[in-house]
Amino acid sequence: MENWANAVAVVTGGASGLGAASAKGLADAGLKVAIFDLNEEQGQAKAAELGGIFQKVDVSDAASVKAGFAAVTEQLGAPRVLVNCAGIGPAAKTVSRGEAHDAGLFSKVIGINLIGSFQCASEAAAGMVGAEPMAPDGQRGVIINTASVAAYEGQVGQVAYAASKGGIVGMTLPMARDLADKGVRVCTIAPGLFLTPLLEGLPQDVQDSLGAQVPFPSRLGQPAEYAKLVCHILDNPMLNGEVIRLDGAIRMAPR
Repeated sequence: MENWANAVAVVTGGASGLGAASAKGLADAGLKVAIFDLNEEQGQAKAAELGGIFQKVDVSDAASVKAGFAAVTEQLGAPRVLVNCAGIGPAAKTVSRGEAHDAGLFSKVIGINLIGSFQCASEAAAGMVGAEPMAPDGQRGVIINTASVAAYEGQVGQVAYAASKGGIVGMTLPMARDLADKGVRVCTIAPGLFLTPLLEGLPQDVQDSLGAQVPFPSRLGQPAEYAKLVCHILDNPMLNGEVIRLDGAIRMAPR
């Protein structure tokens, strides 16, 4: 990771969960970290803990994203790394009790998870392509998106969430191809069952039951393990245009 020392990284959803773990992993590796999140209190605290900065950014709002990146560039320099972790996952079926899925809710999930990831990636890439190469091979930056195994095995009630994550999977290769001649790599991580704040709120017996569904290791993933893969993607220049499942070999059942 020595090639990345003092490089600027933006982590969306960095106040908690996979984003917070990624921000810590990058800061521990010597990068200067900026956290984008809507939770100002947690985001400020995490940024202070890591010696980074916080920007209150709504990833689904293009103007908010643009302002966030401008502030980071002004305070720390042009970002060379983006890790997209901001996302939501409300449960709702296509039809429930005879009622159609709420169109506004579906749009909100797509807006935050998919469009938000794209807007941050596009804005980050615009800054990267104008920067000097960081390595003899011409590398200028890396974008890492977060999908989910739900992109492949969406469960009952995950239609909006699975659609949003499937979109992230689908845009990974064309985005990598778009940016290849500019020295910017793009990868996506598709995590399985991880101990994020959502699952931490469940009773321990439920957590244990979910973990037992994972073939090996038969437990919930730790956010730090996600962060390790983030750091490895940065460190391995041949990883590009790929979606990597990080899931202990789980394949989700219908429900």
